[in-house]
Amino acid sequence: MTDIILTGCSGKMGEAVTACVSEKSDIRIIAGIDINDSVSRSYPVYKSFDELGGITADAVIDFSNPAVFDSMIAWCKKNSVPAVICTTGLSDEQKAQIRESSAVIPVFYSANMSLGVNLLIELAKTAAKLLGNDFDIEIVEQHHNRKIDAPSGTALMIADAIKGELDGDTKYEYDRHSKRERRSKNEIGIHAVRGGTIVGEHEVIFAGNDEILKISHSARSKALFAGGAVNAARFIAGREPGLYDMSDIINEG
Repeated sequence: MTDIILTGCSGKMGEAVTACVSEKSDIRIIAGIDINDSVSRSYPVYKSFDELGGITADAVIDFSNPAVFDSMIAWCKKNSVPAVICTTGLSDEQKAQIRESSAVIPVFYSANMSLGVNLLIELAKTAAKLLGNDFDIEIVEQHHNRKIDAPSGTALMIADAIKGELDGDTKYEYDRHSKRERRSKNEIGIHAVRGGTIVGEHEVIFAGNDEILKISHSARSKALFAGGAVNAARFIAGREPGLYDMSDIINEG
């Protein structure tokens, strides 16, 4: 049995993870962390890690807020508990903490827990390697109107993966409307759309002379990401310290 502590348990993703775990027989949530502790769950909910007392677990799944990150990762290191970090919008300093923490505990970090999105990334890397700098590359992401960070962590993850396959100094272009100049060859355009209840749409466009290649992924339910996080918790429990991501699950599979 894999015992989980779930941060952000009162939010939409916390609800989805709770529902996903309730259908499993080999994993359970033993405690939740959320500043809103009024939501009823089948497990005890605490406002902070300081209130956990002697409770420990096989892994923490973090679907909360960047404001909670520092206390979460500090608790995991202090108690030698692996962390599955699903929160987006982390600062550069917090991302540096992830790398530093992975030296002492197992850390699973991905801006997107969908297996399909991570396969999209692998396909985009292959396309970038083959098409090189002969095609212009644009990334368009769409999310619901309540999402705070833009562009999405997933869009940046896709861009970083593509950039690693290209020659030269590639830059990201977020604000083309303010310029009066032609597109440069060494840029990746990244565009964010916010509206309605869109769960998550990501499209990579490779635009060449007389041909266009598009690779896209559409998420229809938050349950998709919840299932990925639960699989990540199973995967990372009992592992050696290190930084893991969805590619490790894909390659092991």
